[in-house]
Amino acid sequence: MYVFAGLGNPGKEYDGTRHNIGFAIVDILERQLERSSGWKAGKGEYYYAKGIIAGEDIILAKPITYMNLSGRAVRDILAFFKCDISNLIVTCDDIAIPLGQLRLRLEGSDGGHNGLSSIIYELGTDEFARLRFGVGADFYQGEQAKYVLSKFKESEKKLVEEMSEKAVAGCKEIISNGIKRAMNVINVKPKTENNIKNDAS
Repeated sequence: MYVFAGLGNPGKEYDGTRHNIGFAIVDILERQLERSSGWKAGKGEYYYAKGIIAGEDIILAKPITYMNLSGRAVRDILAFFKCDISNLIVTCDDIAIPLGQLRLRLEGSDGGHNGLSSIIYELGTDEFARLRFGVGADFYQGEQAKYVLSKFKESEKKLVEEMSEKAVAGCKEIISNGIKRAMNVINVKPKTENNIKNDAS
């Protein structure tokens, strides 16, 4: 069994924001589950969906605690479904990564992300996989909160859609071939105009 916990804030007003990209990914995954249960209220502060991908039982989860208390929900999910932390994958946004890049890691610090910080605190370890979405950092000093709660620009939406599909494919790679193999697929910088020219020279 795998648990994919997407991080975000509950409420329609947060749909489509940078901070809710984790929710968006598990929503796409839910639509691709075999025998999906659909989203249901959990025995804690989260919604969940159950189904199957590549013959594996999958639990998708969305904490409804708001971002800075996400760890409570993730802790309760793992306990209720009796899932080992080694099969937990957290999906979230990251302003330290350029827009259009993904990064899958098996462990690490919270990197200043309140959701990851809460999960590390509640689980008592940073040794869990996290798939981080680059949302860029196009904001003035002191406006980080406003930026992550803003929606993607029209000019960014095509790239975000492509990036989301790649993230979902990466999640499926984790299920089929394991996290280490998936890292080789996901942790590749996308081609840009500059590095395409460099490759050709």
